[in-house]
Amino acid sequence: MRPTRRNLIATGALLPFAARAQAAWPTRQIRLVVPFAPGGTTDLVARVLGKHLQDRLGQTVVLDNRPGAGAALGSQIVAEAAPDGYTLVVSNAASHGVAPALSRHVRYDPVEDFTHIALIATTSLVAVVNPRWEVHNIADLLRVARATPGGVDFAAAGVGTSGHLFSLRFAARTGITLNHIPYRGSGPALTDLMAGNPKLMFDSLASSIGHIRSGALRAIATMGATRSSFLPDVPSIAEQGFPDITSSSWFGISGPRGLPQDVVEIANREIRAALQHPELRQRYTDLTAEIPDTTPAQYTEFVRKEHATVVEVVRANRIAISE
Repeated sequence: MRPTRRNLIATGALLPFAARAQAAWPTRQIRLVVPFAPGGTTDLVARVLGKHLQDRLGQTVVLDNRPGAGAALGSQIVAEAAPDGYTLVVSNAASHGVAPALSRHVRYDPVEDFTHIALIATTSLVAVVNPRWEVHNIADLLRVARATPGGVDFAAAGVGTSGHLFSLRFAARTGITLNHIPYRGSGPALTDLMAGNPKLMFDSLASSIGHIRSGALRAIATMGATRSSFLPDVPSIAEQGFPDITSSSWFGISGPRGLPQDVVEIANREIRAALQHPELRQRYTDLTAEIPDTTPAQYTEFVRKEHATVVEVVRANRIAISE
């Protein structure tokens, strides 16, 4: 007699299929580690995504702020977590680019010890100058720097920041001399820049755009391959002759090494869908964040290249590695 569906269920023949359906990720709360304190760009990007992601997944996404060690503390927690998809991290330029290259305390490999799921946002760097200075573009900057004995002073938000590292790449690429004046954050650096000393800074667009729009600072280039949609009248560094040294700040979602493939596929699909929500896109626009669309393989390769670039800059410039 041919077995019926009822007979199969009674005999347990369908139990493996039922178990797989019940075990589909996620079935409980997800912990999203943010390796920075609340209130910064990384935290805001994570909170907006977390809200829309939990609406799609039907499970709570709880943010866990774990600042420290240049964003390495929170990332280490996730690197050591169980690879089940319930502990993820907002991987970023600091945690997976700079920190592993600058600190011997970082015990994880930013590529091999994580499963990278999706790139969720990028924010451009921008070269800004005091508007009373004679520099209006990259060509002007090169001309002035070459004519200035001792080179040009530039401000940065701190040693190892994206702006500092980009300036080193730019100086090496163009052969000019740039003298680093480190500050504790963008705020005090921008204050001095607007006062006229120093006259140049490579900064995040998010912290500079208000001053650019008010006329307190002049943007001479954005650091992307194409113009930023937030400053469409400002030529990119690539347009101005240097397509090989583009740079940006970036944020993504990663988990521990060894996440199951089905979890990675579901997470990537749902993250990419959440990034299309009009409310999320508007909130990211408010943060001057561009929204990419990547597969796990594309994001993994992106992290690999970003970290390799930082390592190259650190070695070439003999930047002190912290003990």
